[in-house]
Amino acid sequence: MPPAVLYEYQRTRGGEHPRNFLSGFKGYLHVDGYPGYHKVADVLLVGCWAHARRKYDEALKAGPPEMNKLGTVAGQGLAYCNQLFVIEKELAEASPEERKAKRQERSLPVLNAYHGWLKEQRSRTLPKSLAGQALAYSLNQWDKLTAFLADGRLELDNNRSERSIKPFVIGRKNWLFSNTPRGAKASATIYSVIESAKENGLRPFNYLKYLFEQLPQFSGPLDADALESFMPWSQVLPADCRLNK
Repeated sequence: MPPAVLYEYQRTRGGEHPRNFLSGFKGYLHVDGYPGYHKVADVLLVGCWAHARRKYDEALKAGPPEMNKLGTVAGQGLAYCNQLFVIEKELAEASPEERKAKRQERSLPVLNAYHGWLKEQRSRTLPKSLAGQALAYSLNQWDKLTAFLADGRLELDNNRSERSIKPFVIGRKNWLFSNTPRGAKASATIYSVIESAKENGLRPFNYLKYLFEQLPQFSGPLDADALESFMPWSQVLPADCRLNK
């Protein structure tokens, strides 16, 4: 299935929004720690190890420079996370079936050791410290963090989603806000088109130019079948829309 990026604007962060947006979807859902995803039915939530690792990194950076950081709780936690990322890097070219088998052989022992270490350190670490918060995140997210073992197609983190969100976040810092909900929805639509174009190896400017030139000239109803040839994954798009002509 071709990749797509789809934004949706809502006025609140209520869990009913992802529930309604994803109504009818079944399968795996890569997520961060946002609790609203628990309202989505018929999905297996897959957690993000980049978020888990980042919390240890933040704890290390907050410590004094002269500290032997490798021997700290944060340093040890970061080392466990890094082991998993090293394994994933080595399995990057593996098939989904091979990756799943290798994860059982190599990643599962790391996970078991890490989980035992987490339970040991929880009673020894101040819960409100940055290290304590890092421990709590992994323990609270454990079912989601270990879900990647279920299928070799699953990723260790949701960085692909994070990368797609980043341009919108940077832009929002520039213009601060949309004047109206209608403007916010328009922004979500145009960013959906642009980011989907990038995911499918297109030149966003050329692709948008093609759409603006061709769609007004289209004769007949613009239903789903008619629009299929204009989608960013369409094989009939002109060569100048593609990064690799």
